[in-house]
Amino acid sequence: MNSAILGTINFFRKALVIVELEIRKMRHDATELLMRAVQPVLWLLLFGEVFAQTHAIPTGNISYLDFLAPGILAQSVLFIAIFGGMSVIWERDLGIIHKFLASPTPRGSLALGKSLSGAARALTQAVVVYILALLIGVKLNWNPFALLGVVIVIILGATLFSAFSLIIAFLVRTRERFMGIGQVLTMPFFFASNAIYPISIMPPWLQVVARGNPLTYEVDALRALMLENGTSAYGLGMDFAVLVLVTVVLVTICTYLYPRAAT
Repeated sequence: MNSAILGTINFFRKALVIVELEIRKMRHDATELLMRAVQPVLWLLLFGEVFAQTHAIPTGNISYLDFLAPGILAQSVLFIAIFGGMSVIWERDLGIIHKFLASPTPRGSLALGKSLSGAARALTQAVVVYILALLIGVKLNWNPFALLGVVIVIILGATLFSAFSLIIAFLVRTRERFMGIGQVLTMPFFFASNAIYPISIMPPWLQVVARGNPLTYEVDALRALMLENGTSAYGLGMDFAVLVLVTVVLVTICTYLYPRAAT
């Protein structure tokens, strides 16, 4: 087998080892998953049901609950992934980062593995949102290829925002600053997107911001794939292209910044 192919396989295999370590941590602390499941419950059952009754938000030929469900799934992915960088700060304080950097594992594998680990947690949120959506009558698309597409979008979205979170952690280095910046950034990402209302009703300047927000394309793809009558405003090709491109860029930046985690 070609050495380049072997090198690529080895690169991704080592990244998946990092993901496996994170999954083991998650299995030993299931309470975190339960606590995070509360958030989509509140948004769908309280916010969603109330605004569905007002009929104040134009959502075309689908109900507001149908419109909202993909947005809340994307929000759950964002909120889980954006605080993933905290684990790097903990690992630095415990000396684990130094051991990783001293190992023969490529820095790119470390960065990709840590970024992908957010996807494992995010996929559990997808199960919660799907169950809730089914209970409240959202018309879901159960086509196997659509479900596979949803899984891929969640993985891309979680990896993207986990990588962004890691970059913040590498730059600020302290838990207090990281938590403060993370909390400040989640709301603009969420509200400056099409998660809970169409971009068309935003003021012009916010529409520009929303179109530059990767969460918008994640929501757009989820809305097209999750819903029985779902459509994509930008086209699934554009949605996936934006998510893949931004993910590659952010993971590449993580690769170069990773040694800073040990200082």
